[in-house]
Amino acid sequence: MDRMTAVAGAKQEVRERIWELLEREGAARFPGTRGRIPNFPGAEAAAARLAELPEWRDARVVKANPDAPQLPVRATALAEGKQVYMAVPRLAEDQPFMLLDPDRLTTSPRRAASIRAASQQAQKVGIDGVPRIDLVVCGTVAVNREGVRVGKGGGFSDLEFGLLAGAGSIDERTVLVTTVHPVQIVDGPLPETEHDFRVNRIVTAEEVISCPRAKRPPGILWDHLDEAKIAAVPALRDHGRAGPHGRSK
Repeated sequence: MDRMTAVAGAKQEVRERIWELLEREGAARFPGTRGRIPNFPGAEAAAARLAELPEWRDARVVKANPDAPQLPVRATALAEGKQVYMAVPRLAEDQPFMLLDPDRLTTSPRRAASIRAASQQAQKVGIDGVPRIDLVVCGTVAVNREGVRVGKGGGFSDLEFGLLAGAGSIDERTVLVTTVHPVQIVDGPLPETEHDFRVNRIVTAEEVISCPRAKRPPGILWDHLDEAKIAAVPALRDHGRAGPHGRSK
């Protein structure tokens, strides 16, 4: 078994443990936990606590994951006049990001921030159309106090990060945060690879945890991808053919 396979297996064990714990503790909201970034009671309070941080107040451009527990974060950002970028599901289109511009919404911020409405309200943009991002909000299944996170297993958050970091839209000044239920915070190490990014802040309904500054992937790590993944994501195919951040042959 190679290292990547071993890490993938270890991550899945963590996911299963946290999903089960959320269910056992009664901390799982609709539509459930398994296979998802779990929705949790207190998501609204966590979003409100995040909105109190100076990094949030200073941010004008936010990238957010589309999952249910971060809906209050996206809605708050739009209500405060921030531009919100979200990824197209599975990065499956030539223009893999969606821009929700608060000045162009035809419905309420709360409704516009939902996945269904965002697909209708948002403007599709390519990687070169994404400006510098001030703050990234990512979905998480498990996270530790060092900022190591485990997502739901698709690997798309890391691909989004790599594509935007390679394009310069995410840089060392970009703040990375996640909102979670307290039971999702793990004591001790979590499995990670070189393509995983760490968060700077963990926000729950009760507290904000500041994590040590950690090295971030500078872009896509091509040797961590197989040809099937590259073929399935148009942005990877395009960046793999040309440009300063393209694949090494």
